[in-house]
Amino acid sequence: MVSGPAGEGSGELKWGITLPLTGFSLREHRRLVEQLPEFGYTDVWTGEGTGVDAFTPLAVSSAWVPSLRLGTGVVPVHTRGPAVLAQTAATLAETTDASVLLGIGTSVPEHVTDINGIPYTKPYATVRDTLRFLTTAMRGEVVSGEFETFSVRRFQLAQPPVNPPKVILGALRPRMLALAFEEGDGAITNILRATDIPQVISAIGSPNHGKELVVKIFVCPTEDAEFARGAGRRFLAWILNRNVYKAFHEWLGNGQPLAETHAKWAAGDSLGAERALPEELVDELWIHGSPESCAKQIRQFVQPGVTAVLLYVASTPELRNDPGSLRDVLRTLGPAAR
Repeated sequence: MVSGPAGEGSGELKWGITLPLTGFSLREHRRLVEQLPEFGYTDVWTGEGTGVDAFTPLAVSSAWVPSLRLGTGVVPVHTRGPAVLAQTAATLAETTDASVLLGIGTSVPEHVTDINGIPYTKPYATVRDTLRFLTTAMRGEVVSGEFETFSVRRFQLAQPPVNPPKVILGALRPRMLALAFEEGDGAITNILRATDIPQVISAIGSPNHGKELVVKIFVCPTEDAEFARGAGRRFLAWILNRNVYKAFHEWLGNGQPLAETHAKWAAGDSLGAERALPEELVDELWIHGSPESCAKQIRQFVQPGVTAVLLYVASTPELRNDPGSLRDVLRTLGPAAR
């Protein structure tokens, strides 16, 4: 199990927000980011797919609020060389008074090959090799030699960070979770229900003190259930039909409930795949309702073993009509409102 119970009153649980936030350009984020500690948030995170890059929003956030912990969830290992990843993470660590969690992962072929023209080969081995390279490089040691998926000739950080970034893995199933906790600093997981967390925890195995288990939660804070479910179905039909998430949900026991959506997607019927998603599963994976209702649902993810709750706040009609209301929404969703 991870580092012991984390949650209300434990003093350990971290709360993060995924950047960028709805309705604001990056340069307009400053006032929002500056208020995050007031609302109880400790972290800012980025993902990297087809939107912003993983590091620029964190760098500017660190300049605005150096006390915020910075995390990537996640950077694809195929789209940057291992040395560039090490250099970027080490540089980011020099900008903050807090810590950096460098989340790396396999991503999906659509984000690696389709838009970058890079072969999506040996995903597990590439993550493993990149993790081993980074953990050595971050200590300031010389890295030189042959890995299964790449080779390196005498790389060394010119100025190793005083507070080296933690390297965590985007991990879903037992094999990647084991790697994350045996050789890395923990894991970040997502697209799961609160009731799935014990299964993830059980796959981690023996005690791993000081390691991270970050749970990313998708939240659509609107009482317009038709809008929320429509947005959720579009996102979930796409993501749950990527091989890695399909296998994840089969492991979680959702193979049969998702069989129809998989069949329709494979047949090229994306709209049918959306409609075939079970409503109950959509509601559990894409939390929606009033901000107060969402806050109660988020609370269910605060379980022993979880070290950080990371919120992705989706666009809603209310936020589109009044972007300034996002501050109140973040306040309500965050720990300070409890």
